[in-house]
Amino acid sequence: MKKYTLILLTAISLISCNENTAQNAPKTKEKTAKTMEKQTIYQFKVKDLSGNEFDFASLKGKKILIVNTASKCGLTPQYEGLQSIYDLHKDDNFVIVGFPANNFASQEPGTNSEIAQFCQRNYGVTFPMMDKISVKGNDMAPIYQFLTQKSKNGLEDSEVQWNFQKYLIDENGHLAKVVSPKTEPTDPEITDWIKS
Repeated sequence: MKKYTLILLTAISLISCNENTAQNAPKTKEKTAKTMEKQTIYQFKVKDLSGNEFDFASLKGKKILIVNTASKCGLTPQYEGLQSIYDLHKDDNFVIVGFPANNFASQEPGTNSEIAQFCQRNYGVTFPMMDKISVKGNDMAPIYQFLTQKSKNGLEDSEVQWNFQKYLIDENGHLAKVVSPKTEPTDPEITDWIKS
């Protein structure tokens, strides 16, 4: 009799353990889902080339192309294509935001003032250009931490490979796509996304 009671108690305890595990499983998934919840670009405020505050919340409802730029790079002529698509689509809820960065072969050594003059003089840039920042390494700017870390952007991990890497942000402030530095701004990969 004692033997049967022991077997019965063991079985009951195993069943209740399994039930507790099953009840706790959804809570764990729920918790993980909350920590992986997508952030948006709208949380960021940065400085522009003139030192004025630029609030990404002011861009709600627009598609945004974010690009790290450099004045002395083989890809620098992409400024022309960027300005071209900006001129073409700026009235269609689209904006480009440039971030000068000196992370690659010291190809953006200038001051904010020198960068502004270079962009205007050589390419007639009228889209918003921000303060020079770091887009990789230990001093990576918070906005680029968002762009490159899946735990923050909810889409994918990436690394800024070189100057003129593009990050496409949808109308809800979420990262939609990462585009290679070598892809021209006028490439259908970008222009079709703007029009979609």
